[in-house]
Amino acid sequence: MTQRSLDRTGMWVTAVCALHCLLLPVILPMLSLIGLSFIGEELLERVILGTSIVLGLVALLMGMRQHLRVYPLLLLVAGGFIYWHKDSLGEVGEPAIILLGASLIVLAHWVNLKLTRQASSLRANAFQ
Repeated sequence: MTQRSLDRTGMWVTAVCALHCLLLPVILPMLSLIGLSFIGEELLERVILGTSIVLGLVALLMGMRQHLRVYPLLLLVAGGFIYWHKDSLGEVGEPAIILLGASLIVLAHWVNLKLTRQASSLRANAFQ
């Protein structure tokens, strides 16, 4: 898998994770009626978020080798940390924490893509 596809996959996984967390209180009663209550388990949320962070680490480390910038990785770590602690402000603050954490993770991938494209373009222009 290329760094670009890892970044894009990471953005999608993070967005799906955020939607899952935000919509879960609304759809959980319906899920238990059709036997899908496991979707509301904390373990599933942690697995999805962990997958998002691992994808992000791989993509961002691959990108860092090209653009030599560390701040996308810092955005990912900050977003993952914030997202992981989504319960810290209770039910009222949880949606805001989820949106902030997910936004930082998606931003990290977006910045990584942009920096990688710029680095590739500079290298291509240098060899012409």
